[in-house]
Amino acid sequence: MPVAYAFRFQGKARDSYLNCILEFPLTTIVSDAHLAAAQKVIDRLLAARKLDRGQEAYLDALSNLTASYEDEHVQIGPASDADMLRHLLDAKGVTQAELHRETGISKSSLSEVLAGKKPLSRQMIRRLAEYFGVDVSVLAGNL
Repeated sequence: MPVAYAFRFQGKARDSYLNCILEFPLTTIVSDAHLAAAQKVIDRLLAARKLDRGQEAYLDALSNLTASYEDEHVQIGPASDADMLRHLLDAKGVTQAELHRETGISKSSLSEVLAGKKPLSRQMIRRLAEYFGVDVSVLAGNL
């Protein structure tokens, strides 16, 4: 017996959604190779200038399937102190010299952290957390 759904595609959106499914069916991701293939489809859709409603729904569903697989099978370690500091600098749009002037942290210490030669000290973490407006736990992940 057919089931009536409140959410249905019609016209072009229906056709594009079904075309996506025919190209790469929406099923549970079962291996790293399957994940890589799904990511290629996601990348292709994200590169498109404009998606219709059917393609957007398909992309959302496929993204959820890949996220479920990654949550269970892909370990992502904490970011290094250098990567975290570099990200915060980029996000705020400040230079290493500006960070030095505004926090009082020495240029050499900042350079060593960014080069991966030195970890963030507790004192640096406190100053940086205050400067960037983040919780200290964001920077203390590697202590």
